Amino acid sequence: MASAPSAPRTLRRRQRLKSGRDFLRVKAQGRRMAHGCLIANWLVLPPGSASRLGVVTGRALGGAVVRNRARRLLRETYRRHRHELRQPVDLVLVARSSIVGRKLAEVEKDYLEVLQRARLGAEAA
Repeated sequence: MASAPSAPRTLRRRQRLKSGRDFLRVKAQGRRMAHGCLIANWLVLPPGSASRLGVVTGRALGGAVVRNRARRLLRETYRRHRHELRQPVDLVLVARSSIVGRKLAEVEKDYLEVLQRARLGAEAA
């Protein structure tokens, strides 16, 4: 017997920033905030648009395994909390060197702090 469909566990193509032009636009026209193990760059989109995510991990972080883990942590954090965004945004998360060795809960804490400070996330109860 088939089970009911669950929430998507991946980000679909339309939910991701892929082209260099999009990354540059967010950096040039958007806002920026650094906290903990990440830097967030975002550009508010018109209402009705879909939010999109881009992730940047530089070689200074370490080898491919380390960079891939950092990307997975940032994508999963966004995926878990994307419904908390107040408005649609193009969001670029840049991993800082302090992300190496961190657990998902620690990355989530930094991400949620950025959302709160930037007034992008839902109000705390």
